[in-house]
Formats: sequence, structure tokens, C-alpha cells
Amino acid sequence: MIISVEISYYPLSEAYAKVVDDFIGEVAKRNVTVESGKMSSVITGEYREVMHVLTETIGEFMQKYPSVFTIKISNYCPV
Repeated sequence: MIISVEISYYPLSEAYAKVVDDFIGEVAKRNVTVESGKMSSVITGEYREVMHVLTETIGEFMQKYPSVFTIKISNYCPV
């Protein structure tokens, strides 16, 4: 099943723009599609792959930085 995830990342760091770019870069290395916007990004792919990427990447960045993530997941909204 293909899903789309809209995600907004707010690292609580003075260098927040670089941290967000690093996060998107890590996600984009995987077998998913990433479309970046000004307020959020949309990650699309197979359910298990997207969830695996999010679990690993979010965990890694939360260990490094105080973070706030806002996430919406859909299996219906085409990108």
C-alpha cells in the first residue's frame, strides 16, 4: 500500500535550517519520494518503507536535538 506523510520538523536549535536540511537529506537517501515545501515536506512510498525511514530518522534526530515533529499520514490522498 502506498502512503503519503506530510511532516513538519521544528528542531529547537539556533541552526534549525541546517538541521531541517540534514533531516530531509537523510530521508531522501532512502527508497521513498520526498517533496519539500516551505512549511512541510511530503514523503511518499510503500507503507513499511516510509514507516521504517521515519522511525529510524526521527529517532536519530531526536537523540541529537530537542525536536518537535508534526505528522499526518494518509493512504488516500494522492501526491
